[in-house]
Amino acid sequence: MMQQTGRVRVEAGNVTFVVQHELWDGNIQDHSDQGVVILVETGGATALRFNCFDRERSYVYGPEGKNVKFRMDETVDGNPIGWSVKTIRNSIGIMLTEAGYPEAAGSVDLGAVSSALDEVENIARGKFMAERNTVKHNRGTDIIEAGNIRFGLEMRRLPSGDGGLAIHLLSDLAGNTGRVFTEETELLAFDCFWDGPHYHYGPRNKNHRIYWDKTLVPDPLGWCLEQFKTKKLKAMLERAGYPGVAADLDEDLIASVLPAVEARAREMEAAGIPAEPTPNLVQ
Repeated sequence: MMQQTGRVRVEAGNVTFVVQHELWDGNIQDHSDQGVVILVETGGATALRFNCFDRERSYVYGPEGKNVKFRMDETVDGNPIGWSVKTIRNSIGIMLTEAGYPEAAGSVDLGAVSSALDEVENIARGKFMAERNTVKHNRGTDIIEAGNIRFGLEMRRLPSGDGGLAIHLLSDLAGNTGRVFTEETELLAFDCFWDGPHYHYGPRNKNHRIYWDKTLVPDPLGWCLEQFKTKKLKAMLERAGYPGVAADLDEDLIASVLPAVEARAREMEAAGIPAEPTPNLVQ
């Protein structure tokens, strides 16, 4: 189920703006993504929807009726929140008509809309940053170093009873290993669980989650090891938002430690999950 937080409504005459944060999971809500949605409602119906996400940047005419989607051009349109607010301010009448609400378009109070949009923009920009879904996992019980990254292995149990092996890909950021302010950050996370196996791009950053199709990937750990062995980590780190770490990977060193990672991971997986839940460091 799509995770939605903090709906805020701003009235503007015969239309109401709704701003909310949404988290989508890959293979559940089409693709992994998160960001802010701006809705334009009139007469109890949603007439327009603006998706201001990390990846999904689009707007929809009549999502409850016509449901016609167009995409923003991230190259020329710039920030999706700024573009959406500017577009609504300049074109709300013709957009409501195109969406199938011509009567509402003819009654729009442009002064009220313009004033409300100042508040809508502030709310949307605040939510994009403050309500972003991120997670801080444990670092793992077994650590295997590989140059500028390290693998943290851990057997986890969720309160729901699901669980399995977790692989935390870690690196030291914002300092060096000799300074007290150095921050070890989880760059990628692979949760090879029984019931809901998934992986995270940038748990502390983007936190884009993709759930494996268990029919096609019956062995998530094997899938992970295959990506490591075929040198996919660089591209995955870049997508997670860490191009500097990706650029400094030592592929030969990583390859040399992967047999140890695989052997210990399989050994831990065979031992089973803990009897008690293992909560994240920060919920």
